[in-house]
Amino acid sequence: MTSRLIRGTLFYTAVILFVVIVAFPFYWQLITSLKSPQEIYQMPPAWWPSSFYFGSYKDVFTKTPFGLYLLNSFIVSSITTILCLVFGSTTAYAVARLRFKGKKFLLGLVLSVSMFPPIAVLSPLFLILKNLHLLSTYQGLIFPYMTFTMPLTIWILSSFFREIPKELDEAAIVDGCTRLQTFWRIMLPLSGPGLFTTGILVFIAAWNEFLFAFTFMTNDAMRTVPVGIAMFQGEHSLPWGDISAASIVVTVPLIILVLIFQKRIISGLTAGAVKG
Repeated sequence: MTSRLIRGTLFYTAVILFVVIVAFPFYWQLITSLKSPQEIYQMPPAWWPSSFYFGSYKDVFTKTPFGLYLLNSFIVSSITTILCLVFGSTTAYAVARLRFKGKKFLLGLVLSVSMFPPIAVLSPLFLILKNLHLLSTYQGLIFPYMTFTMPLTIWILSSFFREIPKELDEAAIVDGCTRLQTFWRIMLPLSGPGLFTTGILVFIAAWNEFLFAFTFMTNDAMRTVPVGIAMFQGEHSLPWGDISAASIVVTVPLIILVLIFQKRIISGLTAGAVKG
């Protein structure tokens, strides 16, 4: 009984410590965004603001075109997610259900593409987009984003499609459905959790991407949120209050989205890992 109590105490202590370590940066970012400029730089730092100061949130939207940055990020991330789900789901279905030569090579190619560091393909992509006159355009960011979000989409959805019984496909074909009709009428409705999970992950990956957006969006009006925050600069010091406020504005909606749909996300991530 005593050893069980000790193990339980150690376990919950470790869990609490882990949560504190993970949540502390977000907590510090939050209280920094609510401190006055004078209080931010005081030493020793205050663990809680003496009074809530919302001027940083106001400055984010009045001193910079932050609303435009949010719109750009939303457009790019949404279109990237939609295109990945449309093309990735059909590819994943073919990989999971159809027999054709070169399937293993295709999967290996998808995996190898996802392993490339973005910096390795940055210069070739920049030259291609420059020659196609796609720099500082939505298309010039959406297509490069699909190079690292499409492999993620294919791998998650193909694992999910494999767990759907093949008898459903065979029954649909016996009833006169084509492969495309089977995919549209049978597979897609049953793969809702997998599609939803993949969409959330792709959207977050595109929303948080910095390197491509920083390199390909040379026009200030086309910058996305991560690049816009990185461009916050003071004359003699960094405006930590504004940076913290902008980070909170960007992060909180994603946290709320994940918390609301966490059951669907977990079910989608684990569906392909359980043998039925």
